[in-house]
Amino acid sequence: MSQRIVFLQGGGIGLEQEQSLRHLLTVLGVKLEFQVIRAGRYAVEHGEPAISPEVISAIRETGIALKTKLFSPVPKGKEMPVNVNAQLRKALGLFASVRPIHNLAGLPSRFSGLNFVLVREITEDLYAASEHEIVPGVVQSFKIVTEAACLRFFRFTCELTRAMGRKTVHCIHKANILKLADGLFLDCFRRVIAEYPDLVGKDMIVDNGCMQMVSRPHQFDVVAAGNLYGDLLSDLGAGLVGGISCTASVNYGENVKVYEAIFGASHDQVPPGRANPLPLLMPAIELLRDLGYTDPATRLLTAIETVLQAGQVRTRDLGGSASTTDFTEAIARELM
Repeated sequence: MSQRIVFLQGGGIGLEQEQSLRHLLTVLGVKLEFQVIRAGRYAVEHGEPAISPEVISAIRETGIALKTKLFSPVPKGKEMPVNVNAQLRKALGLFASVRPIHNLAGLPSRFSGLNFVLVREITEDLYAASEHEIVPGVVQSFKIVTEAACLRFFRFTCELTRAMGRKTVHCIHKANILKLADGLFLDCFRRVIAEYPDLVGKDMIVDNGCMQMVSRPHQFDVVAAGNLYGDLLSDLGAGLVGGISCTASVNYGENVKVYEAIFGASHDQVPPGRANPLPLLMPAIELLRDLGYTDPATRLLTAIETVLQAGQVRTRDLGGSASTTDFTEAIARELM
């Protein structure tokens, strides 16, 4: 019996990425039953809600979803644009985003041999988007930090660190300036890490953390950060290993996991048939591993790296001229 997965299709190059993934899963002999549901701007263009009740109920029922990049609907008039990715996280109660940062053989990068994990709290901070205009020309935004959310986040991070066989957790903060908000974040970290004597806890001010990450990144094992710092450090980390094509994101909630492509684009930016499938293939590899398909996940990653190392077949964003189909078929040949 095949595993049912909710597949959120956001349109754009996600349509081609989906077909690439389906073909490679067939070659691998892995049977996953995708319940495809449109979301974001792609759903709105078809007269559906950006995030429908069907999406939320289906993901809660299966406990697992894979998604392409979701675009926000174009606002009408003076409407404020809505971030549908954040809307989905809130509706599902997702509270932590896990981003593996590691090299992909065949992609040029600033550093080699990198392998660390960035864990980002995704419910609070400035991204809670609590803001208002006090008077014309003066806007106030609130940085929300609560003890309950911080304790949950750090316990999750420490349990994940243990499960991965890792040893060191760096907490990234700005408590030297934001003594109350980031001070609470740091205090919760210190309280929780004390409950895990087998782990080493370190903390680092965010500006120094950025410098250290681009100069001595091998020192990091697990990096834990709040919503804003985590967002910035996620892309910074991706830049160290060859770009966002070779990274993935897994969002965690209570009994829910959402694996997502962190890069996507419309066909206004990427011509039809020229999409790079890697942004969806990388989270799919994480999904396969978590479902117990360890060998197929390893085979797929090895095939991708073999094609990249050969350097003959690459999509335009990777320095080549291959189509989505060309790149997918090259990977498929390595799997046969």
